[in-house]
Amino acid sequence: MRILILVDCYLPSTKSSAKLVHDLAVEWVRQGHEPVVAAPDDALSTPSEISSEEGVTVLRVRTGRIKGASKVRRAINEWRLPSVLWKAGKSFFRSHPCDLVVYYSPTIFFAPLVRRLKRMWRCSAVLVLRDIFPQWAVDAGVLRRGSLPWRFFRRVEFQQYAEADVICVQSPANLAYFEQQGLAGRYRLDVLYNWTPTEGEKVPTTDFRRRLGLDGKVVFFYGGNIGLAQDMDNIVRLARSLEDHEDLFFLLVGEGSEAPRLRERVRTRELRNMMVHPGVDQQTYLGLLAEFDIGLISLDKALRTQNFPGKMLGYLYFAMPILASVNPGNDLREVLQEYQAGLVTLNGEDDALRTNALRLAQDAQLRRQLGQNGRRLLEDLFSVRRAASQILSYAGA
Repeated sequence: MRILILVDCYLPSTKSSAKLVHDLAVEWVRQGHEPVVAAPDDALSTPSEISSEEGVTVLRVRTGRIKGASKVRRAINEWRLPSVLWKAGKSFFRSHPCDLVVYYSPTIFFAPLVRRLKRMWRCSAVLVLRDIFPQWAVDAGVLRRGSLPWRFFRRVEFQQYAEADVICVQSPANLAYFEQQGLAGRYRLDVLYNWTPTEGEKVPTTDFRRRLGLDGKVVFFYGGNIGLAQDMDNIVRLARSLEDHEDLFFLLVGEGSEAPRLRERVRTRELRNMMVHPGVDQQTYLGLLAEFDIGLISLDKALRTQNFPGKMLGYLYFAMPILASVNPGNDLREVLQEYQAGLVTLNGEDDALRTNALRLAQDAQLRRQLGQNGRRLLEDLFSVRRAASQILSYAGA
């Protein structure tokens, strides 16, 4: 079977979605299928580029900047994605008919291209919905419900739903959200957990612990997007409350809309136990995961939509115990507690979060046990083999 995957970024991007899609495509190669990835790339010197990478055919199309652009510029460039991808890739699409279209959200703007490809190929489409936008932006205070931008994004949101034969949300709580919105009867919905390989990752040897002067310290590690939905001030408060513990350190690695402000806040408050490091390539990131001790998750307490952050999969792969502070109603809490893979509090429970951080920092045996439980959780729920088979089951839906 030939499967087209539409995504707003692909390797060598350091975004978790790029790694997720790559792992999915490689798994389909392993299963004997023909995955094709189409993605924008603002660094191309030509309008488009076709390559074969680990058996995956990749179409990259030059577009305007998305990552790191201003909110308005990003919205414009994402809105233009379907037309730009079609214009540069139409001859490729016509010569590579696919049996299934899989489109990954975010972004929410692929609907016009999906509609065109479905009609041309007479195939089904599966929406892999990882962020429910614009709802999370309303929850985080970025958008005001009823405003002109909200109405625009809301219309686009429904357009992307309408083109999907199946919408795959990432947790049972997301199903409840669709029910609460009165939308469950309009669409075919299913839970598709995030995924990762459970073996075989090539891990480079890195030396960040020594280079950053962290020998002898227990390091709390955060890797991924540093944005509004993550409420990184939550982690800043935690680090500040533990400044008197000189054997603890907080290392944040990534980019995002909040990264410059967070770096400035760390600098002006002279937090000696925290560093905000720029994003790194995927291989270096794997090395960092292998080096450090505790994986951090933070989600804004105002969020009403739920998600399992992609960064969690890396933590589980490397048997890192998880320290999580999540929004109310997030079933990540129940999953981590059921498997005893981490310690979880609600965002805002600062004293409890501090207590959990100290428990993990001071008990190496607890860290090992939670980490081992996390590996079991990964293999039970989040394997890429499971996800790849589940998505293919929707072909012809």
